[in-house]
Amino acid sequence: MPEPIYRPWGTVTPEFWDTPAPGTAPAPSGLAPETLRARLGEIAETARTGHLPDAAALAARLDLDVTAEYGEPHLHTVQVREVRGYLAALAGDHPSGLSWYLHAAQLRVTIQGPGHPDVEAATRRAYSLWRAVPTEADRQRLGAGLLTIAGDIHGLDSPLVRHIRERLYVLALPSPAATASSQPNDA
Repeated sequence: MPEPIYRPWGTVTPEFWDTPAPGTAPAPSGLAPETLRARLGEIAETARTGHLPDAAALAARLDLDVTAEYGEPHLHTVQVREVRGYLAALAGDHPSGLSWYLHAAQLRVTIQGPGHPDVEAATRRAYSLWRAVPTEADRQRLGAGLLTIAGDIHGLDSPLVRHIRERLYVLALPSPAATASSQPNDA
């Protein structure tokens, strides 16, 4: 049964696009939602044209700007960091991509709480990226971190954590070909 695919940038919440009502709070100086949308669009277009290092550099700069403007525990910051994870994965750097996704999931828990659907989706995106790691050895190594963070977020007995644990167990088992090659020849 194929596993569901979780989109890389998650669900954009209505709060992302909201601007404060006039007179209630000052609008951010340089990073109003329109500016964020435009810069994210520029990053997406740069990545779409195959210039992943340039897109990653733009995302890193946006991350610095968003963090300076809103602070680390803010959904705008989380969303930009998820973009950075996605770009790293597109470039073939699965360990960095997974690290960004897990970091974003932890920030989401801080902001939205462990039961929020966006937190669940963020953890599943990290899981999906982990499953795409090309080599089994890397998947085993990175799986321990995924399991720890997913357990912290969702609890050790959650269905997701049990599923990750089962996948890691299967990876740890010797493959039938490896078992057969380690047997002495009877000939």
